[in-house]
Amino acid sequence: MIAFVKGIVCSCGKDCIVVENHGIGYRIYVANPLKFQSGNETTVYTYQYVREDAIMLYGFSTVEGHDLFLRLISVKGVGPRTALGMLAVCDAQDMIAAIEQNDVKFMKSLPGIGAKTAGQIILDLKGKLVETENEADEEGNPTIKEALEALRSLGYKAGELQGIAKELSLCELDNTEAYIRHALGILAKRKGV
Repeated sequence: MIAFVKGIVCSCGKDCIVVENHGIGYRIYVANPLKFQSGNETTVYTYQYVREDAIMLYGFSTVEGHDLFLRLISVKGVGPRTALGMLAVCDAQDMIAAIEQNDVKFMKSLPGIGAKTAGQIILDLKGKLVETENEADEEGNPTIKEALEALRSLGYKAGELQGIAKELSLCELDNTEAYIRHALGILAKRKGV
């Protein structure tokens, strides 16, 4: 409902800040309140959390942090407080890399995350946090692009297809089907099949 709050930081607590906007002070729970300095104007991207006994605003200094938070709370067993705690001790890029590399050990090291939840986060989010890089060769070769789209429709995730475009561009094959077969072979080798 409230996409962002732009205003002056009035105070910083241990887990929240208060941002004044047109005479209204918004208490916003943030991962690292010390990143914000009292008296400075700031823009905080927010998520409004509503439950029976409370309405709370969670805030982020970047859109990327906000988007990762939304992805994390979509995972069963991860609530807003847990997701915020994870982001307080881990950079968004490091967390995305850990998820893409199936690094359960790293995920378990984050506060409030056990083995089961770490596995669930990786299962639910792997491939959804990175976009397939459009290699120059892929853009130049519509057949490769068509093959990658076909693989996506078969259920392969963006993370799995990320390096495939470059490898496919090194081959000169006749048609889309040949590129698909070659890509499936590469994917099978990577999985050890």
